[in-house]
Amino acid sequence: MKFADFVCFEATIQELQADNRDDAIMELVSSLENAGGLSKRILKDIARDIIKRENEASTGMGKGVAIPHIKHKSVKGIVGVVGLSSAGVDFFALDKHPVHLVILLISPEDDPDKHLQAMENIFRHLQKEKFRKFLRQCSGSEEVKDLLIEADEDPSL
Repeated sequence: MKFADFVCFEATIQELQADNRDDAIMELVSSLENAGGLSKRILKDIARDIIKRENEASTGMGKGVAIPHIKHKSVKGIVGVVGLSSAGVDFFALDKHPVHLVILLISPEDDPDKHLQAMENIFRHLQKEKFRKFLRQCSGSEEVKDLLIEADEDPSL
């Protein structure tokens, strides 16, 4: 699965206003709703469930990256959003450092294979220092989109 298959590029947040995990999650979910990636009626349920999942185990994987994700009965297709923060967000990351890159992923409950494929793609790229560096340097949603599409086409990126 490629980034272009699930990332809602129109919802990209170039500079998260939040400085804490819960507010960042709400900001990202709201951006998805504003861009048409989520229905307004399920917005609060989705945010609540992501935060509940984060309380069980942080998805702040270290190296300035967090990947909050859930499978949810109310969504019909897989959708993701990218949020960047130059100041950093306290995401209770494993390395205790602030998070500067957040990719939030929401998948339907009844399609765990697609969820795993999307997570594999995200992890594969975010493991690479070069990719993380380029993503942090993006200065707009179009640059984020271009980088993710380029990463889809060039696995070495």
